Amino acid sequence: MDWLTRLYSVVLWYVRPLIKWFLRQTTRLCELQRICYGEPAGASRTLAVTQSLQASRNKMIRQIMHSLDTCRDWSSEDKTRTFVESSVKTVMKVKLIKPDLHRQFITSLSACFKQIISYKKLVLEVEALRTTPYNKDKLEHEVQLLELWRLLQPDRDLEKRVTKQWQDIGFQGEDPKTDFRGMGMLGLHNLIYFAREHSSAARHILSHSHHPKYGFYKSLDDPRVRFSFAIVGINLTHMAYKLLIDESLRTHMFNLKNLPDIKSFHHFYCYLFVEFDKFWLECEPRDIMEFNRIRDIFESNLRSQLQDTTTCFKLNLEIDTV
Repeated sequence: MDWLTRLYSVVLWYVRPLIKWFLRQTTRLCELQRICYGEPAGASRTLAVTQSLQASRNKMIRQIMHSLDTCRDWSSEDKTRTFVESSVKTVMKVKLIKPDLHRQFITSLSACFKQIISYKKLVLEVEALRTTPYNKDKLEHEVQLLELWRLLQPDRDLEKRVTKQWQDIGFQGEDPKTDFRGMGMLGLHNLIYFAREHSSAARHILSHSHHPKYGFYKSLDDPRVRFSFAIVGINLTHMAYKLLIDESLRTHMFNLKNLPDIKSFHHFYCYLFVEFDKFWLECEPRDIMEFNRIRDIFESNLRSQLQDTTTCFKLNLEIDTV
């Protein structure tokens, strides 16, 4: 199969320019124009534009894509605006497109560049949170951790900072800081966002972790080990992170009304938590040992949906009676 893939790549390398030339002669439009005029706004258009730009052999366009991939600071709105304007002008120049005749193309291509940049900015922001370890010596981190407890257990006070009470909301031991090692502060931020913005749903799902059938399993060490709400939440952060980094999540993010940002990521995380809870109950697992299998099926289903460029996940907070 490897030689077939290489053969296909070689054929495509030589045939694609011929196809583009033929279509330009017959439609009088370049590939980017055909995409911007023919594809609906959102993932369908922006992903096609991205693919077209990445496949370009023109040095000036390749430099645009190189700058997009290597820039590590999109915090300045002026920098973003300047980059978008200069990139669009470069494309217009390379493709010999007259601005006065194709104002809609300028608007559409600019919108695509803004989405591409916003996604890359989101990746950098998420990565910064993930690589920030939880530090018990930082007051800010401790305050956020205590906020999570108050949001999930508003009627109970913590007896002390290190206590088995943390296991009631799904941490593994007496000190939650050890559970954030994999996802860093990103895991905590996601949990807090869910518990704060969708408190009823979060506490309802927490109640599922205490369910007599689906919240516990038999163990040699402990006959009633709780389904770990917080640990599941951190696992789902890892899932959301993977989908973001390998760019599968672009489909959903590019179909949102607003540009992708950290709030969009947190909101998607909430969607994952709610839907995974439903999926878990529908699967009627024998015990918690089935978690990995069910999680992998759930992720596979998500990836299949994200292959459809019209996909945009909607958070459904319908409460069940389990």
